Amino acid sequence: MFSFKLQKNCTKTRARAGEFTTPHGVIKTPVFMPVGTNSAVKMMTNDHLENTQAQIILANAYHLFLRPGHKLVEKAGGLHNWMNWHKPILTDSGGFQVFSLADLRKINDDGVSFKDPKSGSNYFINPEISMEIQNALGADIIMAFDECAPYPCDYDLTKEAMERTHKWLFRCVDAHKRQDQALFPIVQGGVYEDLREESAKVIASAEAHGYAIGGVSVGEPAEIKNKIVEFTVPFLPENKPRYLMGVGTPEDLLDGVSRGIDMFDCVMPTRNARHGSFFTSDGRKNIKIKDFEDDFSPLDKGCNCYACQNHTKAYIRHLCRQQEATGAILMTIHNIHFLVNLMREARKAILEGEFHTFYGKKMASPGR
Repeated sequence: MFSFKLQKNCTKTRARAGEFTTPHGVIKTPVFMPVGTNSAVKMMTNDHLENTQAQIILANAYHLFLRPGHKLVEKAGGLHNWMNWHKPILTDSGGFQVFSLADLRKINDDGVSFKDPKSGSNYFINPEISMEIQNALGADIIMAFDECAPYPCDYDLTKEAMERTHKWLFRCVDAHKRQDQALFPIVQGGVYEDLREESAKVIASAEAHGYAIGGVSVGEPAEIKNKIVEFTVPFLPENKPRYLMGVGTPEDLLDGVSRGIDMFDCVMPTRNARHGSFFTSDGRKNIKIKDFEDDFSPLDKGCNCYACQNHTKAYIRHLCRQQEATGAILMTIHNIHFLVNLMREARKAILEGEFHTFYGKKMASPGR
């Protein structure tokens, strides 16, 4: 039901191309996964997603637990039927969302008590409840419930969060009830190499279909993020996919691929699009600047997304400045397509033995 086949390794970096087989399709890696927190990628229909050629999308168990409730989604036949999306889906456990509610939650070894910032209602999630929620949602890949330490964080508190993550993992393994869902454990340990090594070894001891690196993109500089990834990856199994959570700039993705990462997700392309920021081969741009007022070229020359094939910067700028939703939709289509396509190009370069050159050219592009 689940298998990962490595097809090619770069001889000059740790980049690799593979295929991860799931119940709803084969995922060709490396891959960027758009985030649909509330069971929809913001500003996009499934037709839009198909246009970006996204292979897999995310939903968030924490948010769906609160609204509309995992039992309702289960009654609808699970997320694939609920969303009418029949490609692979991954659900995040909610650990990161709980982490972000610093002033509204209390953590102990049993689980997390928290207040819903929207309704004010009190809730509790622990590893068993997280598995119940995610089993009901029915995604192809589900994440272990973990505790993400903030940045900066002192050694003792980071160690405590890591050890709790390990204890929670094995409770998740015991509570996980479905063989058609792959449970991915998550490495924690903050910026401390000895903790990252310990965590990776514990995580790798749990027989799983894939492994994730968490606790990055929580405020640390890019060089620290890269150092954490580079140090951690060698401790994870070679024959399983590796997922770097919450990372989403083009540079971050390329850096991750070069260090042996296979899967990425981030809300950045959709969030940035709604604020007028878009990716190009010459770096990030803002559609609202006056330079684009009479620019009748596409958002990015050579891009074959729907927005670039059908509309100009001038038109999209007008829509965004007038706060027309269509402007945000077109920008979102472009940004997601850009990252999905970047990973497709990286995969092609790996298979052709040219990734090292490809990586150098992309990272040297103007505006990076």
